[in-house]
Amino acid sequence: MTALLIESSTPLCLLQDAGRFGVRHLGVTQGGAADWVSMSWANSLLANPLDAAVIEITLGGFSLLAEEDCCLALAGADLGAMLDDRPVLPWRSFFLRKGQRLRFGQPEVGARAYLAAPGGFDAPQVLGSCATVGREELGGLDGHGKALNKGDRLTYSGASFLLRSLTDLQAPKLDDNTPLEVVLGAQISEFSGMSSFEAFNSEWTIDSRADRMGIRLLGPVLQYQGAPMISEGIPLGAIQVPPDGQPIVLLNDRQTIGGYPRIGALTPLSLARLAQMLPGAALRLKPVVQTVAHQRQVDYLNALQAFA
Repeated sequence: MTALLIESSTPLCLLQDAGRFGVRHLGVTQGGAADWVSMSWANSLLANPLDAAVIEITLGGFSLLAEEDCCLALAGADLGAMLDDRPVLPWRSFFLRKGQRLRFGQPEVGARAYLAAPGGFDAPQVLGSCATVGREELGGLDGHGKALNKGDRLTYSGASFLLRSLTDLQAPKLDDNTPLEVVLGAQISEFSGMSSFEAFNSEWTIDSRADRMGIRLLGPVLQYQGAPMISEGIPLGAIQVPPDGQPIVLLNDRQTIGGYPRIGALTPLSLARLAQMLPGAALRLKPVVQTVAHQRQVDYLNALQAFA
């Protein structure tokens, strides 16, 4: 069993996996990696199961010390990672020798980096997952939803020493500015005609009010004209429109039900891209047919499996 000692951390550095499923009827949210694509690539680089436990490092401020020789993989945001005095770029696996330090600075491209270890990091399973959800006090190293802290030890028992990297064509482009795809929702017809037009023909800006529950978008005011709603289940990526008309994209730690109307939901691939965008970033939305979105996700998962 190999151990890594955490020397510095923030409340935004969390142990995550693919999340909890089959428990929303209990009021328990999904949780899991906000950017599932980067998490999957980090695991694939080490031939792990794609949903193995990883560290989600948001906005940097994280460092650890290798207590044994080890091999890790990094994917997602470029947070200025340094192995002692040598930079470590994402989308590759790399060696750490005993006594070496890995540090993450500030965002250069993207918001969330994912650090994987052979076989996945060790953590107790709570309702089928180790995903950290602080609000519900579930997951993490102790099973009670705590963020990673200075002095914590991360262990894993895998033995992979694969040194691999993604090509420029394989690595996701975190600064891609193509529109985010949206599967239209049940209430789209109950927004004003101008709102339906502006939702998909205007530029939106990511608000600073963003966390793992949701990301608020700033732009034209969308007007809902339908009857008051009864609360209903909320899917991952749902775009709710509260009374102020500014949409909120709901992420992994969202509530399980809600009563605001929805213009639709981001596709899984678009949601992963949104999770890497920083406050102030501009984006556009594009409607897409659900069958097309599903096939794109299947094709991407097949590509991940083929690489592993």
